[in-house]
Amino acid sequence: MKLLRALLILALALGGSAAQSRLQAATPGGWDKVDPAKPKQILYFTKSSGFEHSVVKRPAPDQLSHSEKVLSELGAKHRFKVTCTKDGRIFTPENLARFDVIVFYTSGDLLEAGTDKQPPMTAAGKEAFLRAIREGKGFVGIHAATDNWHPQPDPPDKSARFQSAGERLDPYLRMIGGEFIRHGPQQVARNRVVSPQFPGCEGLGEGFVLNEEWYTFKDFAPDLHVILVQETKGMKGIDYQRPDFPATWARREGKGRVFYTSLGHREDVWTNPLFQNILLGGLGWAAGLVEADLTPNLEKVTPGHARLQPKDDPNAKKASSPAAAPK
Repeated sequence: MKLLRALLILALALGGSAAQSRLQAATPGGWDKVDPAKPKQILYFTKSSGFEHSVVKRPAPDQLSHSEKVLSELGAKHRFKVTCTKDGRIFTPENLARFDVIVFYTSGDLLEAGTDKQPPMTAAGKEAFLRAIREGKGFVGIHAATDNWHPQPDPPDKSARFQSAGERLDPYLRMIGGEFIRHGPQQVARNRVVSPQFPGCEGLGEGFVLNEEWYTFKDFAPDLHVILVQETKGMKGIDYQRPDFPATWARREGKGRVFYTSLGHREDVWTNPLFQNILLGGLGWAAGLVEADLTPNLEKVTPGHARLQPKDDPNAKKASSPAAAPK
């Protein structure tokens, strides 16, 4: 079995290398069309009221995190200026008016200081932010951005997340298009490309593989345009014992353009040209530099998306049961 798994990982890795080699030389997302004298303005918000990911954790208050550095370097190269902050007080109508796209890599209830102790958003700030999206601002969510404002109560065992929240779903989660449930062990897995013409995905072929932390989701917005699908067959862990489901998508929120990708947990993913192309494409589309087909395809490409994984592993329960113990 170990030999078979090693061969599978090798085959997946070779497939991933092939996908990377197909990436187009042209800048994805239309960033080469921007006037260098008038760069687009990007707000990168990385407050962690819940779990703080290593890629957004700053080594010191006056030093940028890994992802902030990477995004700022991409901006310097591709004609957009990045303002990085963990301070929720930035969300006022006057401040938001300065930006073309708002990017979230966040967690928890952002109205609370929480884990990183940074100033939280206010209720008025949250409403101003959501209104700005509805009125035409671009939004990009990365990885943990679906791990915000879970319907309450949200107990530590995450049990409430294994059923639809229905009308209790927070307006933010409705805007972003889905809610994070849980994740299993980091592993090599495959994303299937189902919207190959979406900006940033033109050179990815039928799919690619990465070693990553793979999120699972529920309560998908019915109007999602799914771009990448999480292929669950062969994945390790109870969290992936479910049919394939959306992993990267886009939708419209009023006049605003919303893009989300579950990728971005690991430092090496942030420096991977494949991820950078996907991110640049999503940013460019959200900024209105390029157009894309947003035909809803949730039911077509992920017909089993609503069937969630079990909360607990039934095999683990059997193994720990006294009746299952050897005599």
